[in-house]
Amino acid sequence: MTITLIGVFAFLQVYSIQAVLPVLMMDFAATEVQAGMIVGATVMAIAIMSPFLGMLSDAVGRKSFIVGALLFLAIPTALIAQSPTIGWMGFWRFMQGLSVPGITVVTIAYIGEEFEGRDLTELMSFYVSGSVLGGFMGRFLLGHLHEFIGWRQGYYVMAAMTLIGALWVGKMLPSSRHFEANPNFRSAIQTLGEHLTNRYVVTACLLGACVLFSLVGCFTFINLHLAKAPYELSTGQLANIFAVYLIGVVITPLSTKLLRRFGAARTVRVAVITSMVGVLLTQVTPLWGIVVGLAIMSSGVFITQAATISYIAVNVKKGRSLASGLYYMGYYAGGTIGAWLCGLAYARGEWAMTVWLLLFVQVLALIVATVGMVKTKARAA
Repeated sequence: MTITLIGVFAFLQVYSIQAVLPVLMMDFAATEVQAGMIVGATVMAIAIMSPFLGMLSDAVGRKSFIVGALLFLAIPTALIAQSPTIGWMGFWRFMQGLSVPGITVVTIAYIGEEFEGRDLTELMSFYVSGSVLGGFMGRFLLGHLHEFIGWRQGYYVMAAMTLIGALWVGKMLPSSRHFEANPNFRSAIQTLGEHLTNRYVVTACLLGACVLFSLVGCFTFINLHLAKAPYELSTGQLANIFAVYLIGVVITPLSTKLLRRFGAARTVRVAVITSMVGVLLTQVTPLWGIVVGLAIMSSGVFITQAATISYIAVNVKKGRSLASGLYYMGYYAGGTIGAWLCGLAYARGEWAMTVWLLLFVQVLALIVATVGMVKTKARAA
């Protein structure tokens, strides 16, 4: 329960802004690329900080780091409400991202240290389910809060929720039992060098980059597509579209069965192909067809993410927090690039060109999974 809630509160703020992008573009007279980059600002900060917070956590501890990061996250979330320009909003979004790795990276390391075998795989899937639920709730809540009280007041509500989450985790998360501090910086640098040549880590980082490129690019610019004719959806209606994320809450725990039976390599290949089919379906005209496409696309992405995270947790035994940090650096760097390049693609050829860019990146993910992933035994996954 608490592990799932950590995932929820970690991702409640990261993508919440997507539901109100069309409104923000009007309020601040922003371009498509600027809209993409205020989504990407948080993602960029997460990418930059992930390995460093991982190294710091290896020296300091787990639970206190997670709680402190949640407390810090509430501050820039509240300050977003006071943004006078799109630039200031981007700055506070960047500040949000600085704290997120202190939750995500450290939680993955915590699970890897405190649990093993089937318990580890299941808890990792519960964490990913929580992150999926948080991603949905952020978009859904802010979209509907905007219709009732405006997006600025909505961000004050989101900040209060994050503060409550920090207090809950501080009370309910058990303290580490198996954590061994490694405050030696030279040792951390040596471990970093080993990870950069570790096939498991490098493959996971490349896959992560492709995964979030697809997810951020798709769910950022589908909003602009659906806000235009013939759909002309409101922020509340756009928020409802993100209900397809809830499918991931169900599918991600089920992915553990696929991992045990087929192994991580084969599971990822099938998941990426599934995601590609979903992206293609978003080009149909009926709204229900687009929603089905988004559901299929996101399901493939969530299974890929769960399999990749478990792949690291199972195969990397030394410097887990740093390995998780490197994974998230690659993952969120891909998201940052996705927000930027998909913004350029949408500005040039709207949704059709964005789709072709997404498919190109997913083909790259398929190549990485096919060539790079070592076929682990089913029971190891």
